[in-house]
Amino acid sequence: MESIKIAPSILSADFSRLKDEIQTVEAAGADWLHIDVMDGHFVPNITVGPVVVESVRKVTKMPLDVHLMITDPDKYAPEFIKAGADWVSIHPNTTKKLSESLQKIRELGAKAAIAVNPDIAIENVEGSFPDIDMILMMTVFPGFAGQAFIADVLPQIEKVRSKIEKEKLPILIEADGGIKADNINLVVRAGAEVIVSGSGIFKTVSYSDTIRRMRQAVGQS
Repeated sequence: MESIKIAPSILSADFSRLKDEIQTVEAAGADWLHIDVMDGHFVPNITVGPVVVESVRKVTKMPLDVHLMITDPDKYAPEFIKAGADWVSIHPNTTKKLSESLQKIRELGAKAAIAVNPDIAIENVEGSFPDIDMILMMTVFPGFAGQAFIADVLPQIEKVRSKIEKEKLPILIEADGGIKADNINLVVRAGAEVIVSGSGIFKTVSYSDTIRRMRQAVGQS
């Protein structure tokens, strides 16, 4: 496997000094920056909009990985892409025509992904694989930071990895939710390549030490 990509989620960052937080994790060796967008409808929380993504884009060169947990991605995905999103993940049950929604994201210049909650069977989303560049496997139920990792998702990640390898599909596997230095090896062993970590990084004393320990845990220091 190629070197994993670590994507700190700013949901757990200190927003009073967000620029410093972002630049610190970038200097610490982060690869991407993950931005959780919640609208208070699809999930019971409200976070950020396109204006924040636009501001973040100005202070980092890292790819911006935007996870839309919203009820109308067709309306708002274009705004986030215009603001600077490089990757856009949407949930399959938030749009009536998933294939068209994913294709539109690609047409606008971003990479398209689907986000799969822990209670969604992989078989229900396999039809979308031709339209995606990445699949985001949620290892918590989306809505709030700091939740405990759900290990029952690991077999699902393994199943996706097996299908991707068997059919030689150009799809990345991302994992998000409760991932820290002490369990990152589980999701990487299952097949994840992009690792999202919020409190697992931003709530630690040294971001650089934490990211280094994450890479060491999977033999990629």
